Amino acid sequence: MTTPAKLGVYIHWPYCARICPYCDFNVFKDRKGDEPAALARAIVADLEAQAALTGPRDLVSIFLGGGTPSLMDPAWAGEMIAAAKRLWTPAADLEVTLEANPTDAEAARFAAFAEAGVNRLSLGLQSLDDAALRFLGRNHDAATAIRAAEAAARAFPRLSIDMIYARPGQTPGVWAGELRAAIDLGAEHVSPYQLTIEAGAAFGRAVRRGLFTPPDADAGAELFDTTQRVLEAAGFDAYEVSNHARGEAARSRHNLIYWRGCDYVGAGPGAHGRITAGGARQATQAAARPADYIVRVAETGVGFPTPEALSPREAAQERLLSGLRITDGVPLSDVAVLQIAPERIDELVRLGLLADDPQRLRATSAGRLVLDRLTSELAT
Repeated sequence: MTTPAKLGVYIHWPYCARICPYCDFNVFKDRKGDEPAALARAIVADLEAQAALTGPRDLVSIFLGGGTPSLMDPAWAGEMIAAAKRLWTPAADLEVTLEANPTDAEAARFAAFAEAGVNRLSLGLQSLDDAALRFLGRNHDAATAIRAAEAAARAFPRLSIDMIYARPGQTPGVWAGELRAAIDLGAEHVSPYQLTIEAGAAFGRAVRRGLFTPPDADAGAELFDTTQRVLEAAGFDAYEVSNHARGEAARSRHNLIYWRGCDYVGAGPGAHGRITAGGARQATQAAARPADYIVRVAETGVGFPTPEALSPREAAQERLLSGLRITDGVPLSDVAVLQIAPERIDELVRLGLLADDPQRLRATSAGRLVLDRLTSELAT
């Protein structure tokens, strides 16, 4: 695999006003006091140190995720963005994304984030049904979500919205109506995610106690099919399993960095990174707790311990896992080290799970429904 010249930067802001019951990300209740400002300074210092590890690169994307980065002072976001643009060579069409929740307090600050350099907002609507929003533990209602989407469309050139489906009792008809209402808000990118019950999250404990039952696999598949049908009819291309865009320009460049196997720097508590150095793919993972991360940056310059060098096979497996998620697929040359038998590929083509493509491994729509199985068949 060749060293990619393109680079993405992921910045993790771990604080949330409320921790959602389905979430198992590295998040913490929003803090007052000195810690958030100290964390913002540490993230900038971490980026500066990591620039020496990557060397010169073309910066195509900055993504401020979390957590809830829209809770931070917009001036801090501006400092992080400015640092990344100073440390690497920004592309003329650099994409700078901020994740946000649609509360009125955050929406009122959208203009300040735009002035700080954000040009794409990823808005976590999750639902446009008040009962569903209460079930999901969100701290906004449907009316607030609509106002926030309208404000975001005015403030930013690009808008993406997240939705969650496969909720208990949800029918395809109800979901189709909710999805069409979300589309009408004007976003050019929609990320509909099936509700996943994570063992370590509050919903995982609730399901174990029998408090609710998630939809079974057949119901989930029907809702997935509904998602594809409604979004396709509205002009959205399903360029990834859970991401749909109105045209190629609307695709998330940052997520494509991951899915295409490019390098990315991770800064902030718990952030992951992948850097190609010394001819090997290096994996980084920052200290998870904000206080520990701040101390580590102060003591060592970066937020993570010694990077882990992935073996060629591990790097290829990772490339396969991420690349099969997108319609582009994976060039066979990128996973040659896996020595996938042509007979195995031919069988998966006959089963309708892989496209008949001599140059790339590409999952079909049927293959996307069983992506874990498909990846396992090819990677082992």
